[in-house]
Amino acid sequence: MPFTSPTENEPFSLTFVPKTQLSDRESPIELANLEKVDSDTAGRRKRSTWSKVEDEVLARSFVTISDDPIIGNDQKMDIFWGCIASYYNENRPPDRMLGKYWQGYAPIIWQSLKKRMLLFQAKDAWEAKRSRGRRHVRAHDYKHSSSLYARRNPSPSRLPASNDGAQVAHPMSTLRPSARRLALLVQTAPSPLRQFHLHLLKAFSDSKVFSSTVFIHARLLKTSLLGLVQANHLIGLYANFGQLVDAHRLFDEMPDRNVVSFNMLMAGYLHSGFPEKVLSVFKRMAFAEVHLHPNQYIFATVLATCANISALDEGRQCHSYVLRTGLTSYSYVRNSLLHMYAKCSDMQGALGVFESGSDFDIFSFNSMINGFLTNGQLSGAKEILSLMVEEMDQWDHVSYVAGLGLCADSVCLTLGEQFHGQILRRGMDYSDFVCSAVVDMYGKCKSVQSALLAFRVLPSKNVVSWTTVMSACMKNGCFEEALKLFMHMITDNVQPNELTYAVALYSCAGLSALRSGDALNGHVEKTGFKAYVSVGNALVNMYSKSGSIEDAIRTFTYMCHRDIISWNSIINAYSHFGYAKEALETFHNMLEMPTHVTFVGVLSACAHLGLVDQGFYYLKLMKDLGIVPEKEHYTCMVGLLCRAGQLEEADRFMRSTFTEWDIVAWRTLLSACRVLGNHSLGFKIAEWVLQRDPGDVGTYILLSNMYSKARRWDGVAKIRKLMRNRNIKKEPGISWIQVGNETHVFVSEDTSHPAMKQITKKLAELMSEIKLIGYVPNITSVLHDVDDEQKEEYLRYHSEKLAISFGLLHMPVGATIYVMKNLRMCDDCHLAVKLISMVTNRRLVVRDANRFHCFERGLCSCDDYW
Repeated sequence: MPFTSPTENEPFSLTFVPKTQLSDRESPIELANLEKVDSDTAGRRKRSTWSKVEDEVLARSFVTISDDPIIGNDQKMDIFWGCIASYYNENRPPDRMLGKYWQGYAPIIWQSLKKRMLLFQAKDAWEAKRSRGRRHVRAHDYKHSSSLYARRNPSPSRLPASNDGAQVAHPMSTLRPSARRLALLVQTAPSPLRQFHLHLLKAFSDSKVFSSTVFIHARLLKTSLLGLVQANHLIGLYANFGQLVDAHRLFDEMPDRNVVSFNMLMAGYLHSGFPEKVLSVFKRMAFAEVHLHPNQYIFATVLATCANISALDEGRQCHSYVLRTGLTSYSYVRNSLLHMYAKCSDMQGALGVFESGSDFDIFSFNSMINGFLTNGQLSGAKEILSLMVEEMDQWDHVSYVAGLGLCADSVCLTLGEQFHGQILRRGMDYSDFVCSAVVDMYGKCKSVQSALLAFRVLPSKNVVSWTTVMSACMKNGCFEEALKLFMHMITDNVQPNELTYAVALYSCAGLSALRSGDALNGHVEKTGFKAYVSVGNALVNMYSKSGSIEDAIRTFTYMCHRDIISWNSIINAYSHFGYAKEALETFHNMLEMPTHVTFVGVLSACAHLGLVDQGFYYLKLMKDLGIVPEKEHYTCMVGLLCRAGQLEEADRFMRSTFTEWDIVAWRTLLSACRVLGNHSLGFKIAEWVLQRDPGDVGTYILLSNMYSKARRWDGVAKIRKLMRNRNIKKEPGISWIQVGNETHVFVSEDTSHPAMKQITKKLAELMSEIKLIGYVPNITSVLHDVDDEQKEEYLRYHSEKLAISFGLLHMPVGATIYVMKNLRMCDDCHLAVKLISMVTNRRLVVRDANRFHCFERGLCSCDDYW
């Protein structure tokens, strides 16, 4: 085996991987009963499986113990066990394991290392010749091998002595290749020296090889050296490997326990996600082990557990105990108390702890600010932030993230820019959390361009930063930009996570981009993220807002896990599509506690069916459940009364209910007056609304429609003059349809589309067909003061009619046509599309500013009320 020593400046690094490992199913008890490995038999086995790395490791440990006269026996044994531990520890070389003991002895080791390699080669050659039955061996080979073998097995006079003065076998004398080399090394260790086993336990504390722990446990049982300290270390090792059953079994079998024993087991349960077990062990310590008194480390673990499971009562009991015992003098106990109260939403208790001390650190301030932010108490967070600015000079990343979160929640762009400037001025490391917090702050402060700029200058971008900037764009209505960022992320080979897919799907929902949503659905199916609840909720929302209620129902049905957002999404989807009965049935079958969003869908379903009594019953049920009705719920009640034809009752309800009504509620009543023909009440409400909001375009349109229906052209002219004087322009009707991978946009009375000739021809054919079955243009929908023929021509080129004609030309036969519109659908288009669905035998879905209209066989899901 050729070997050359490195130069003085040449770094040395090895990766040690064990050749054999103990099966995880073997217990320490079974190993303790193993027969002692015969060293002579092991020595006669072939060393063909030994690698150069193994030879170097064993030679290093041998040289360090035998040839170095400087260090003592205790240090020699430390180095020896460190070498063995480093060999069986993955990716950890001896230089890093042994620290100061190893440094300075490398030259001596490298001088002797070549001799040791020759030793192994000579012995192998001699054993190989002997195993083949050769009787004659050259004398100089035998002599050379014998001398080296004698040096390898020193005499008793050269062996180190144990604590009791007796000579012990040299550890390296038993090193032979075997299937369980580590077990052999442990069995041949100096058994009277408990400290050596403790060193080995510490060496294996960061190891990823579970078999190492089992070997040491077996050796301690075999030699009856399993003391209190060794058992505590073993409990910690078992806990680190997630073997909590073995850790608890060892804990139960211990004849004596101390506070460390309990803390090791409790910390293992806490870090493995079993907080209830932590409290169970703590109660056992408090009641069964009366001679043991919990210390500051025990309470730090218990308080962290109470914070994780929001166990406020148990946390308060621990607070009382630490007050009685004076453990609040420890800073980490006070910080644990602050964290527990903040996580349990008891900010008064956290303030009590905070105000009772004077030497709080940055962790204390961070816990207080995050606690106030989590509970929505922005004023308290600002006070703590001001105090932290005065008292703390050095901030960490968590402090800046908390401060940026406060700016985002309070929508304070100026303060957020100051935080960003401080981060740049102080040259702070731009960590992933700080970068994401900066982008999120700009997004929540509605500064999308600043968020994009902060994202583009990041030195490195990961999935968190990509998701944050996509979310900032999505929440500010920049849905196309969010989807473009998603495509750039895929191009940069960054793997999306479940939150990234959810943001992309919500962006598709904002655009009603059904085709893009379908493509994302296939992507999450392939990558395995569809099982996440957040992705399932986003899919239900996307399909419902893109007009495919069937796909939304199918996605909800096949969801493995559902939360309240899942139930709210499907209930509101049913309500928007006019499936009121299904919405109420789903509400009665839901397995979650309803929220205010749930009752918006339920009251909308009652409004669609005109169930006045049931609507007021659900409104009362909300109050009984402790949910305070908001203006959205009262607006649904107004729509319910209007749908039932009780316009006067709806007007009285609005004037008697103490809430801050918005324009949407009054416009709901005004639209009902137009539909039901109560023009006198409609004129009165319209004038009152225009006094409050002179710039509301929708009210002008509804008022003009009522004048037009009443044939009061003077009123129409008055409204048009009023809009012209106030510089109020009606937004043009825009409809869009997605065919393949392209989105085609149509504007009313616009003929610029490349396929306009084919569209006009198809639309003329449709108008001729539906006129044969009774279609008469509703010219009252036209606000222009022109003759009837010209009004009919205006109606023909409304944007939704153009989009539907284009879809019939380019969509496959029988496929559902989805059209989105920015304004409310007019009466004439609603009637025409119903008849088109009948003559073409197609399902047409149109989403206007109010709701979804599903046209099929001459009927609409809104029952002609919208």
